Amino acid sequence: MVPQYYDLPSLNALTAFEASARHLSFKLAASELGMRSGEISRQIKTLENDLGVPLFVRRGTELMLTSAGRDIYSVLASSLLKASEVVRAIKRDRSRHAASANAFTST
Repeated sequence: MVPQYYDLPSLNALTAFEASARHLSFKLAASELGMRSGEISRQIKTLENDLGVPLFVRRGTELMLTSAGRDIYSVLASSLLKASEVVRAIKRDRSRHAASANAFTST
């Protein structure tokens, strides 16, 4: 087995966490991701177990981020925003990117 290049938990768990943290709601995260709330909750629990710290504090129906949750959310949100900007730029400039790919493969 090839070792992981990045020391990261499951990307599915990170995606579930990011949406949950952004909405401060497992229900809204589940709706956005096309999942059930229980699946989101399991992904968060897996992530918390992997990290060894809680990421959310649950007070009745209110969901709040812990210090660790705020730290990881900040990095995830920033990274995903940057990735989204690059994807938009590539889509906007498809013809330029396609031309450079064709030039590379035809040599």
